[in-house]
Amino acid sequence: MAIDWFGFGYALMLIAGGCCGFSRKGSIETLFSGLVLGLISAYGAMQVSYNRRDINISLFAAAAVTVVMGQRYNHSRKFMPAGLITIISIVMIFKLMINLT
Repeated sequence: MAIDWFGFGYALMLIAGGCCGFSRKGSIETLFSGLVLGLISAYGAMQVSYNRRDINISLFAAAAVTVVMGQRYNHSRKFMPAGLITIISIVMIFKLMINLT
């Protein structure tokens, strides 16, 4: 069993980002979405750790974050944090697709 360290790091980044968004801007929505998507990503990383082909949950979470943060970047044109999170989420999707080969 190989632990999906990248997946757990991605989940931790989402949770930390939600907490930072709440502490800096007071946004309950950011806190909630960061915690929920981070926990879903952590569960997905656990599933990938047990079976590297079981990417459904992780792929769903990464795709959701990519769409939401991509739209935020497209609207604001600010690289931090929306652009960076979009790029990291796309990398996560590619990493998950590589697991299928």
